[in-house]
Amino acid sequence: MFSNLKVLKHRSRLLPDLCYFLPVILVLSGIPDFTFAQTPQFAKWELNFESSITYENPLYDLKEFYAVFTSPTGLEQKVRGFWDGSDQFRIRFAPDELGEWTWVTFCSDEDNQGLHDQRGSFLCEPNDNYLTIYQRGGIVRSKGDYFLRHADGTPFFYVACTAWNGALKTTEEEWEKYLSHRVENNYNVIQFVTTQWRGCEKDSHGEVAFTGSGRIELNPAFFQRMDHKIDRINAHGLVAAPVLLWALPRGDGRHLSPGYYLPEEEAILLAKYMVARFGGNQVIWILGGDGGYVKENEQRWKNIGRGVFGEPHPGVVAQHPHGSSWIGEDYEDEAWLDIIGYQSSHNKSEWVINWINKGPMATTWDKLPPKPIMNLEPNYEEIFFKFTDEDVRNASYWSIFATPPSGITYGANGIWPWIQEEGELIENHGNPGDKGPSTWEQSIDFPGSLQIGYLSALIQQFDWWKMKPRPDLLVEQPGDDTYNSFVSVVSDDHMHEILIYTPVQQEIKLRSIAKDDYTTQWFDPVNNVFQEATLHVSDNTVTATPPNEGDFLLILQKT
Repeated sequence: MFSNLKVLKHRSRLLPDLCYFLPVILVLSGIPDFTFAQTPQFAKWELNFESSITYENPLYDLKEFYAVFTSPTGLEQKVRGFWDGSDQFRIRFAPDELGEWTWVTFCSDEDNQGLHDQRGSFLCEPNDNYLTIYQRGGIVRSKGDYFLRHADGTPFFYVACTAWNGALKTTEEEWEKYLSHRVENNYNVIQFVTTQWRGCEKDSHGEVAFTGSGRIELNPAFFQRMDHKIDRINAHGLVAAPVLLWALPRGDGRHLSPGYYLPEEEAILLAKYMVARFGGNQVIWILGGDGGYVKENEQRWKNIGRGVFGEPHPGVVAQHPHGSSWIGEDYEDEAWLDIIGYQSSHNKSEWVINWINKGPMATTWDKLPPKPIMNLEPNYEEIFFKFTDEDVRNASYWSIFATPPSGITYGANGIWPWIQEEGELIENHGNPGDKGPSTWEQSIDFPGSLQIGYLSALIQQFDWWKMKPRPDLLVEQPGDDTYNSFVSVVSDDHMHEILIYTPVQQEIKLRSIAKDDYTTQWFDPVNNVFQEATLHVSDNTVTATPPNEGDFLLILQKT
């Protein structure tokens, strides 16, 4: 019975400098029934099948191929399979319950003896990998929350680095160095693009993910390389956030971005393929990248979202709109959308800063169904050669505190396009004076890159998931007179912890607190140090002034 069964199993505890976790793989060749012993909880579990029928284009010719997994407590999960070249098909899945699982496959072509009605079982055991994503599980959104959690309920503060071209262009050595650096600096998510797009016409092998438009053909070799890059993200304990369909409808190279030019049916087919392929990993999906999702494009993107994520699926889903675009009210009834993403754009004008602090995110978050609201693209450091770490900090702290805190992203103008050599230009994007940005390797050590890491470590010292904006605690808002002096405040409902961000040295006036009830300190977000803070009572208000010029965070904790 087991003569055709090949097993690769890796269960040893991983060392910090290795950080590599291999999936459990099962290869089947028309075996009607079998049992397999063990797989670790939350790890990628892969079943490999050989089709008994050769299809010209499996994406179109085979309407359905999936497995139904039944958990030890009787819950069923439908997991789609995918074609991986030649007659090879695979199903990937990360079991979340300990105990014995069973599964059975279904194929729309019931004559396919290699794919239809295959059955088996396995034992899911505790995972001895020390990484958080394998101890606490993948990322989920619980109804009623303004933030994300791990599968075991632990709150997850999303801190991403934007490497749009990272999985497309990097060498093995570059990818390892970059991922290790992000872990060391308190990032936990990597945002990247998974197909050719306007910022990268071909991958490092000179290939594209697919060809065609009205009818597309997949390139499995391209996606096999992408598999490896995503595996390495997870191997470092980071969550992968792939953009499935880049969608900017304007600018040079827009004809290269699948979310812009593919018909709805093809966009859905391509995205569903990638969800099936990468769904066994620890992922947060970004359905569209830089797109317009309202007005004339609204119904198209709702159709795509429902078509891809309209049934239960692994991972949570975000949309990444173009600059200064808001989709909150328009998508409030879309059950498939877990994260309301926005992009404040690469601008520090009065209009944009006021939009972050006083715009629809800040004024409507409590009127929408509870979901995380995140700025998925604030100012990139060095973009246009005029945005500094101060601009990155300001936009990031303001964005986090404008809504219930849930996360933030960082970007640098040399990291996202993955500039490998000095003088290299960005594809289909403006390069002022034909000057290329700094390399990715230089950029990861930019001040803002490190300071977002400081922010991540700082926020997670508090019960941030209990906090909400509390502008009512301010006696006066300096940002009403001077837009870039806006003071942001968040607190839990009982005011046990209060965090106040000021972008400049100025007096902060508070109401409704008794100074003797709190311990206080200043946090310097540039140098990552704490300093003693003193509160003063004047005219029935409590005041405090940062010790130096620049931006500071005032921290109040009840004694």
